[in-house]
Amino acid sequence: MLETERLILNPLTYEQLVKYIKCDNSLEVELNLNKTSTTISPELKEAFEQTILPNVADKTKNYLYSTLWTAISKIDNKMIGDLCIVGEPNAKGEIEIGYGTYDEFQNKGFMTEIVSGIIKWVKTQRKVKSIIASTNKMNIASFKVLEKNNFIKIGETETLFNWKLKMNSAKNI
Repeated sequence: MLETERLILNPLTYEQLVKYIKCDNSLEVELNLNKTSTTISPELKEAFEQTILPNVADKTKNYLYSTLWTAISKIDNKMIGDLCIVGEPNAKGEIEIGYGTYDEFQNKGFMTEIVSGIIKWVKTQRKVKSIIASTNKMNIASFKVLEKNNFIKIGETETLFNWKLKMNSAKNI
C-alpha cells in the first residue's frame, strides 16, 4: 500500500480483483469504503480474464506488477481510479502502465498524483529502469498526466502517443 497527499494506493489481491469485476460494491464493503459506481468495459473485462487474473494467481510472479492498484480518496473514502502495471520488467527493465479515473473524479489532478505515487514506488524496485505508457492522441488529459510526471514522448502511431520515463533520468539523458 502506498500513500500520497490525498490518496491511498492499494494493490488488489486476486480475491479483491474478482470482487472488483463484479461491480456489486462487495470490494468497497470489504475495504470499508463508501460505494463507488463503476462499470467495466468489455475490453477491460477481457483483460482481467485473459491477463490480469492469471498473472496475479501465478505464485511465481510478483503480483504487484500485474494487479490493479486502486486509488482511494482519503477525504471521500471512495475508490476514485485505478492504475495497472502490465507485467514484470522486461529484458530492458521496462514496465508499462495503464490508468483511468472514474468520471466524477476527473480533472482534479488525481491521476497525476496516482502516477507520481507509483513512480516513487518504482524507484525502489531495482529491476525497473524505465516506465512506458501509450495514450490516445485525442485524450489530452491522459498525456498531460504523463507530461506532469516528466515522461518524454518517444514515438507515435496513427492513434497513439508513446511515452517513457527513465529512472535516474539525470544519468540517462
